[in-house]
Amino acid sequence: MNLRCPELPLLPGWTFNPNIGRTKFNMDQKFDFIGPPRDGNRALKEKVKPNMFGPLTDKYPSVYARGEVLDLPPWLVFDKQVLRFDGYFKETLQEVRGSPFQIRKVIIYFYLEDGTIQVVEPKVENSGVFQGCFISRQRIRFPPPMDENFYDIIDLNIGKEVEFYGRCFKLIDCDKFTRTFLNRCGICVPDPISLPTDPYLSMRQKEKEAIMSKKPKRTKDTRGQFLEYDKKVLRFFGYWDDQETEHGYLHKLEIHYFLSDDTIEIKEKVAENSGRDSGFMFLRRGKLPKACKALAGPGDTAPYTLLNVLGVGVQGGRYILDPLDRGLEEDYYKENDLAISSIINCYGRKIVLTDWDPFTRSYYSLKYGLDHLPPGEMPRDKSEQVKSEGLRQRQLPPWNGYGSFEDSAQNCITVEPKAPLKDFKKFLKYDRVGLDSHILRFSAKMLSKNPDNCRRKFIISYYLADDTIGVYEVCDGGRTNFFARAPVVLPGQATFTSLPPLKYTPQHMFVGATVVINSFVFVLCDADEYCLRYMEINSHEYPKANLKLIMDKVREKLKPFYKDFVAEMMPNEAPVLPYEALRNKLCKVMGDDFTEHEMITIARAFSADCTKERFDRQKIRAITLTELKRFLWDDLERLREYFLTRDPERSGKLSRQECYTVLRACRLPLDKAHIEKVLDVIKRDERCLYYYDDILQFLDRKVCPMADTVPINIKFNFWWASEREPEAGRLIDWCAFNKYLDLEQTFKEMPGHEDTLKVLERIEANEAHNVGKETNVVSSHPTA
Repeated sequence: MNLRCPELPLLPGWTFNPNIGRTKFNMDQKFDFIGPPRDGNRALKEKVKPNMFGPLTDKYPSVYARGEVLDLPPWLVFDKQVLRFDGYFKETLQEVRGSPFQIRKVIIYFYLEDGTIQVVEPKVENSGVFQGCFISRQRIRFPPPMDENFYDIIDLNIGKEVEFYGRCFKLIDCDKFTRTFLNRCGICVPDPISLPTDPYLSMRQKEKEAIMSKKPKRTKDTRGQFLEYDKKVLRFFGYWDDQETEHGYLHKLEIHYFLSDDTIEIKEKVAENSGRDSGFMFLRRGKLPKACKALAGPGDTAPYTLLNVLGVGVQGGRYILDPLDRGLEEDYYKENDLAISSIINCYGRKIVLTDWDPFTRSYYSLKYGLDHLPPGEMPRDKSEQVKSEGLRQRQLPPWNGYGSFEDSAQNCITVEPKAPLKDFKKFLKYDRVGLDSHILRFSAKMLSKNPDNCRRKFIISYYLADDTIGVYEVCDGGRTNFFARAPVVLPGQATFTSLPPLKYTPQHMFVGATVVINSFVFVLCDADEYCLRYMEINSHEYPKANLKLIMDKVREKLKPFYKDFVAEMMPNEAPVLPYEALRNKLCKVMGDDFTEHEMITIARAFSADCTKERFDRQKIRAITLTELKRFLWDDLERLREYFLTRDPERSGKLSRQECYTVLRACRLPLDKAHIEKVLDVIKRDERCLYYYDDILQFLDRKVCPMADTVPINIKFNFWWASEREPEAGRLIDWCAFNKYLDLEQTFKEMPGHEDTLKVLERIEANEAHNVGKETNVVSSHPTA
């Protein structure tokens, strides 16, 4: 094909043949390297040759000046990028009176990768016309006489009219991407234009309203109510008191109101072994009338009413439907008739509503604002009172002393000998689960006239699963069983009686208590950490470990002479008190109403003991780098790839389990305890997610190099039980104890309180001065 300059006339001699002087006629290759020469990926790449008479005809991926960006083909730059315009066109109606045309909405898509256009008309249900793809995707030419050119991006904008194949489309709106793209190209996009009124639809709407106004509503729409309130039931609790009649009793009822169809169902709660042969269904599901004079006849409950226009005497008659439903005079219970303390008539039975469930409460609160109605009272059931008065407790013969009391009582109840029943639910609740043993262990000493017995050491274990006690003696060779595990009876009770004896409960076991076991007297001197912590967690069951109750008693005792107490117990330098000093003072103030266990609870709550870590971050890093160097491990790049694989969102954070899995998968020559110790010192965010970049820097010996350390026993030194944690209670934080007492208001009302206030201010100043200091104290609280 001959190329010519468009500015020269098409005359012989003025045209040019590009093949003149050409010696190579092969087809140019379409594949080239994308990226660095000879190092990139082999792929199909569009090559555009320059025009010999004008500027380059290649396309650029942006609107910036030539040469500032990489030359890329449009099918790669504008892949999946489409401009979307909303528009309409008018369709002439020839045979419709009063409507010369109708408006049809369309969506125009302009594909940037090849300049093609697609017109789609959204489908409207029951529109009567074929809708969908109006013009398939293709390049569309201008109307004559400009049909040599195609529509381009500059020809589409809001407010413009375009003609596609004889139809004129008006553009009225575009999406956000189209507006942003055109604005970046320097094309101003006007504001959206409103769609004109469609005269055809307006005419159809008026006709429909005129027709519907003349015809009565012959159908009732119950599907909408069913779809909205399906499986939503209002539940009320009530009763029907029938105790005044002969053989009557109190009926406890449960009323269900189904919102889907306004029906009511009533069920009765029949007690087991009550002797009543009636079923639990009090009223089957159906609409409940407010006033029932007689049973409804055939057709009385039909949804439609027929009217006889011509009367009874005319043969055949003429019947029409009643559009106003004047024949339905039955009034049924609705949801607005039900509430707490309301009374409903169930076919002559007076049912009183006393309570509702949480869903019903929230429903009435949102719809009617009824959320403060108190539950109603249930009348006294006379049958239960008579039944309770008629039943008498079985009198067992006195225990003869043989076997246990439970075994003898079981043999007296039944002729066939059976083993005593055990509390299986309690056993399942307090059985051992993992490290939680549910065993309270105390160290004890024996009180005896023999001095040798007083020097013996014992361990008393209380088993919560079955309320048994076991006593073990601690000796040089270990421990021996002193008292077999069994329930222990409280001392001072009558032996030969028909009543079951009282036994030791967990509330009897606390530090400082005296326990009599098999005529031996023991004093509980101390408890292990599990026992103390278990009692503090369940402080509602153990008053000796309830800090609030203990501090309330101390507050009442110290209120009259609080000034003297502060002046006497004031620490000189550090704001801490020794355990013995505060214990001796509180024992004098509280008297006999203060036990050693309560003092231990106070000491543990306001403990000032602290410990220093044996291995900080720097020591752990030095030991880790030494271990990696010993085993010649240096594969950080692979470790980084594993972390990035686990983090597809590139958030830079992973959970502890995922970090541990990656470290183990990369075969780091570190022990499991060593890896756990490393993760303990890694930085993490507020959600406890670990920054794996910090792990990479922690394992990189090029970042902050450290000297090698002497190898240590990793399995022992990094074991969690190798460091003994100090038991709290040796030192007591005086400021925290004084703040919890909260007696400053009472103290300010006393005369001469200014001097003591200065003392407290000096204590707080010393505490602020000592912030950050650590004291490595490993001790236990003193025993009784």
